[in-house]
Amino acid sequence: MILYALTAVIFLVIDAVMLTLVMKPLFTRHLGDAMRDSPMMAPAGLFYLAYVAGLVFLVSAPALRDAAPGRAALHGAVIGAMAYGTYEFTSMSIMKNWSWAMVVTDTTWGAVLTGFAAWAGVMLMIRFQG
Repeated sequence: MILYALTAVIFLVIDAVMLTLVMKPLFTRHLGDAMRDSPMMAPAGLFYLAYVAGLVFLVSAPALRDAAPGRAALHGAVIGAMAYGTYEFTSMSIMKNWSWAMVVTDTTWGAVLTGFAAWAGVMLMIRFQG
């Protein structure tokens, strides 16, 4: 539970900054009126709860067990690229006004954020345990 909580806080705080400063302006520029004025918090919350749980189960807990934070970063980045890329490339293929800038920015962000959150969570746990 501590690993989950640490990873979730790291993920959410950093993502909130990126969403506010970069993603919202980028998506608004391309999607305009198709964007909501503010996000629906229930679906967003469910995504974050499930995503971080999957990240901890598949990446962080095994890396913590083996004391391998570098592996957590790499495997987290792969999961992030896959997850965010799935959304972005699917949206690009079926949505009007979707742009390559959105695809590249968000997919890259998903890889960086997920890899960093997994690494940081594992590093903090190793530090707390040691």
